[in-house]
Amino acid sequence: MKTSLSKWVLPGLAVFMLVFAVYHVVMAQQTPSKPPPPIEPARTPFGKTVAGAGIVEAETENISIGSPLPGVVWEVFVPVDKVGQIVKPGEPLFKVDTRQLEAQRDYYEATLAYAEAQLNKLENQPRPEEVPPSKAKWDAAQANLALQQDLFQRASKLYPGPVISEEEFRQKKLAVEVARYQAAQAQADYELLKAGAWKYDKDIAAASVKQAKAQIKQIQTDIDRSTVCVPRDDKHPAFKVLQVNVLAGQFVGAPPSQALVVLGSIDKMHVRVDIDEHDIPRAYKYFTKQVQAIASPRGDPSLKFPLTFSRVEPYVIPKKSLTGDNTERVDTRVLQVIYSVDKDQPGLYVGMQLDVFLNGDSAPKGNSESIASK
Repeated sequence: MKTSLSKWVLPGLAVFMLVFAVYHVVMAQQTPSKPPPPIEPARTPFGKTVAGAGIVEAETENISIGSPLPGVVWEVFVPVDKVGQIVKPGEPLFKVDTRQLEAQRDYYEATLAYAEAQLNKLENQPRPEEVPPSKAKWDAAQANLALQQDLFQRASKLYPGPVISEEEFRQKKLAVEVARYQAAQAQADYELLKAGAWKYDKDIAAASVKQAKAQIKQIQTDIDRSTVCVPRDDKHPAFKVLQVNVLAGQFVGAPPSQALVVLGSIDKMHVRVDIDEHDIPRAYKYFTKQVQAIASPRGDPSLKFPLTFSRVEPYVIPKKSLTGDNTERVDTRVLQVIYSVDKDQPGLYVGMQLDVFLNGDSAPKGNSESIASK
């Protein structure tokens, strides 16, 4: 029994394990077939082309509305459920709490009233009731001067003599001098009163009035700025609300951490295309209206949107808009080219990514320098 087991079973088992090992090695070395992509990537229909990634934006570009003042949002005039509605220039969007500013305005208005009262007081000096007493003091001083002069003259006729002593004579003489100075002082006080307030005091009071008015204007300006409105644009009579990121009771900073409201005119939409800096030397001559350009959305490459060249922003910038491709470089720089697209294209929304292709065969022929200057 042991002889048959060692003669037939063990060699057979060894052969089976060898075959299984060879089969496993062969199968493990085979490269599995690549699965089809979940979505067919966009392909250029042109033989000679330049491609770029584009972002759909409003004709006016996406206008990010912020708050000029920090504070708590008191009221939102365009709530989240109104996204997509049309707003006109000057129409309010939201308002920041202004109760503290209004209290400051009341304080400065009281300060203005005080300053105006001070100025009015100075401009209306002297009071009519103050003039007669001052004039009476002057008249009394003049009468006293006349009295002292008469007494001194009488004493002068009697001096020297036994009737009046030298001491009394001197007192009469000094009394005349005192009366003269008192009369001059009374006259000066009367003329000073009649002259009114000093010019420089009135200038200071007038400056205080201007300062108070300026403070009220400053506070009122901040109160007006607390209501954020649709910006005025003579070229675009209306805008569409694209996004609302603000709620009543929310604190907003200045500058805000994000766009509180995003507006844009989408009567005509634009596509901002990033052209890799390595493609610029051969692509710059394609940036004309004669060159055919098409775009396809990422989700359905079968859709083709015709594009019309609008302008080139002649400033190469670091790439910011990423497509999500694993092979995409993030350290490159791009030239942004703006194309217009019909807003009636179905399924086209602001912020969508598009694959854009330029038809190099339709590029104008001729000198490169003359093409670039155009």
